[in-house]
Amino acid sequence: MSIPPPPGAPQPQDPYGPQPRDPYAPPPADRPSAPGAYGTAGMPYGTAGTPYGTPKSVNALAVAALVLGVLCFIPALGLVLGLVALWQIKRSGQSGRGLAIGGAVLSCAGLVLWAVVLSTGAATTAWEGFKDGAQGNKSLSLAKGDCFDAPGGLEGDTYDVDPVSCAGRHDGEVFGVVTLPGGSYPGDAAITDAADERCFALQDQYAMDTWAMPAHVDVYYLMPSRDSWRWGDRVITCVFGHTDAGTGLTGSLRGDPTTLGTDQVVFLSTANAFDAALYEEPEDTPEDDLAAHRAWATQVHDVLGDQIEALRAHSWPSGARRPVADLVEDMEDAREEWARASEAPDADTYLAHYDEAYAFVDGPATVTARKALGLASTPPAYDEDEGGASEAQV
Repeated sequence: MSIPPPPGAPQPQDPYGPQPRDPYAPPPADRPSAPGAYGTAGMPYGTAGTPYGTPKSVNALAVAALVLGVLCFIPALGLVLGLVALWQIKRSGQSGRGLAIGGAVLSCAGLVLWAVVLSTGAATTAWEGFKDGAQGNKSLSLAKGDCFDAPGGLEGDTYDVDPVSCAGRHDGEVFGVVTLPGGSYPGDAAITDAADERCFALQDQYAMDTWAMPAHVDVYYLMPSRDSWRWGDRVITCVFGHTDAGTGLTGSLRGDPTTLGTDQVVFLSTANAFDAALYEEPEDTPEDDLAAHRAWATQVHDVLGDQIEALRAHSWPSGARRPVADLVEDMEDAREEWARASEAPDADTYLAHYDEAYAFVDGPATVTARKALGLASTPPAYDEDEGGASEAQV
């Protein structure tokens, strides 16, 4: 028999050692749970210090990497941010791994795209195209005598033209180029006024025979816009175009000393100078401003005298001598009527001499002289209600 140890005596050791406690078994009723057991006291299973189900923060660099990758903006930076974000996520346990990977992949694709663009020169071409659109007709490089097609037509905004041969169908033919002075943008109205004045003077220098101008031809302007002015555009391009926006011109309208004979140039120079003087007629009626009309009649009288002298001084071919001499006689008679109009005491007297003087304009003697010189011989029909030139901004 064995004798039990006295109370308080040490217990014999188990030869097999202490038995491990089931971690999932409830603690004995006679003592509380000891700290340091599996898991944290009072905390559900999960990451230490983080309750299960708590959302994880998204790594900010991962978001930035994805944005740069999608926009293909600074792809090298997007790739670096993506790699750094993956390293931070691995250490901190944050979310956003997919965003970082996506940003890195897109940035790699962006790097490849930029490499292709730079190696092929596409970036330079695109930039030049952008500047051309902003600079307007300065970049169009149009010169007098050029013919072109405008994809957007001659009305409205024009950013590009395609040079073509004047012999075939085309939208416009340049008859003059005007360069405006520098400084701040003068405004649409001021540029339009400058185009009206300067292009009108250039029109008859390029197409000297006004009788040969088709009725369907009108004058258009390619003018700087406020935006193109910032890029240094100071050019007004004077253009002949068809009055019907959907119809083009065929053949060149050029008729100047490069295409005409000397006799034709002398005759047309005198005719155009006289027409320019007639164009300055005052807008008010003689009843409203007789003094202005009398001054204008004096101007016409003086210009007509200069043209008579020029015609008499030129040596005409035999076939044109008599017709030109007859025209000069009519011009002398007309000049006398303009002199009387310039001295008229009242509007009625003025208008009487005015009508007599105008009867010689584009009369039979003019037609005969033109035929003798091989020029157009059908007087143009003038439309009093016809508007001014059309304009397009670039």
